[in-house]
Amino acid sequence: MTTALLDKFSDDLNVAVIGASGGIGRAFVEHLIAQDNVKNIYSFSRSSAEFDNDKVISGKVDIVDEDSIKAAADSVEGDLDIVIVATGILHAGEIQPEKSLRDLNLSQFEEVFAINTYGPALVAKYFAKRLPRQRRSVFAALSARVGSIDDNQIGGWYAYRASKAALNMLIKTTAIEVARKYKEAAIIAIHPGTVDTGLSDPFQDNVPEGKLFSPAYSTECLLKVINDADAQKSGKLIAWDGEIIAY
Repeated sequence: MTTALLDKFSDDLNVAVIGASGGIGRAFVEHLIAQDNVKNIYSFSRSSAEFDNDKVISGKVDIVDEDSIKAAADSVEGDLDIVIVATGILHAGEIQPEKSLRDLNLSQFEEVFAINTYGPALVAKYFAKRLPRQRRSVFAALSARVGSIDDNQIGGWYAYRASKAALNMLIKTTAIEVARKYKEAAIIAIHPGTVDTGLSDPFQDNVPEGKLFSPAYSTECLLKVINDADAQKSGKLIAWDGEIIAY
């Protein structure tokens, strides 16, 4: 795998990864360590992820605690050229993707939205203003193809689909606001494909051959997407292979 994944950016990049202890978040950090033009990687997670590299500055953040998110943003020195939100929930404990309306549960709905939608929105509130105004930058939040209303052909997975659809709208709305002051910023949602992590583990039997990606492969592809992102793509949902997915 090449290490020149961010060659359209300048040198001495400052990058923040929120959700660095997860399978995808950790893979992002490991790729970023290998990039010669990345200077500092601010690695944030609820359980502080440790990386044996001088580039990495580890810190804690709770994606559903606004004060924690603000404190994480305040701990960053200088501008951030890239911000990656790699958090998300599909299932946990009693939370499972719903097969029908009879499976809907309010408290579980609220938890899924808190992690998949409200949290990334609050990250944008505090981290987007850390983007530089005079050069290109990217704020990317992990979304999913199943959050596309246009792409939904089979139904089910109510909370997950709806939370990601809402996230996509928040990305679009944030992109409009940010563009007024940050002319070279791209605010994007990114779809990683189906990745071999705990999130997808119970559902991997239905994945077509060759479409279950390792975290390393998916994040390498997504860093290429981030590298290619510009103001013209701001507000879009972009897949791992560069496809722009209709909302």
